Amino acid sequence: MIPIMTGLLAFHRTAMATAVDLVDRVERFDLPTPCAGWDLDRLLAHMTAQNLGFASAARGEAFALRVWEEVPSTASAFAESAAQVVAAFASEGATEREWSLLAGADQEVRVPGATALGFHFIDYVVHSWDVGITIGRPPRFDAELLEAVLPLAFEVPLTGPARSGPYAPFAPAVMPVADSGPMEQLLAVLGRNPDWKAPSPEGEGAAGS
Repeated sequence: MIPIMTGLLAFHRTAMATAVDLVDRVERFDLPTPCAGWDLDRLLAHMTAQNLGFASAARGEAFALRVWEEVPSTASAFAESAAQVVAAFASEGATEREWSLLAGADQEVRVPGATALGFHFIDYVVHSWDVGITIGRPPRFDAELLEAVLPLAFEVPLTGPARSGPYAPFAPAVMPVADSGPMEQLLAVLGRNPDWKAPSPEGEGAAGS
């Protein structure tokens, strides 16, 4: 259990560092993203709030809805939130206790720390892709990291609250293309279109997943 968790924490740090680097390269935050209806500004607000909420949960703090509130963010504020979440996840005993996470609009749900780490890890591999593909810099994760995240993604229920409703963390799964690689499989099972491309400046609207 400990070596596995140590490895997962290392992969999570890589995903977070990748996300920070990509966000730092964003020049326009009004660009549409693969997250239907969200531009980069809205996505960044979500990512920052999730980091702060997960960091608080990992530190064992009492659930507070205000910690999870999504407000306009900046690249520097996002980087600070990422540093907080990496430090909190690595703190002694963090993955061995239950974390209080946000479910839906305002509900607290208690989740084993190791499971919660997996949730955030999945999110940041995918959100790194969301940001990267939007700005024309898709991330290149190594095979070992993708081998670690893919089984976790396939554990996400294909129906129910995880897939439907206004607060579902993932869209319904899409069919992967034949002979798709692990990143494409990950995106497809979590409801992203692996072939999504940012519309040209002359185009209108955003392609959703």
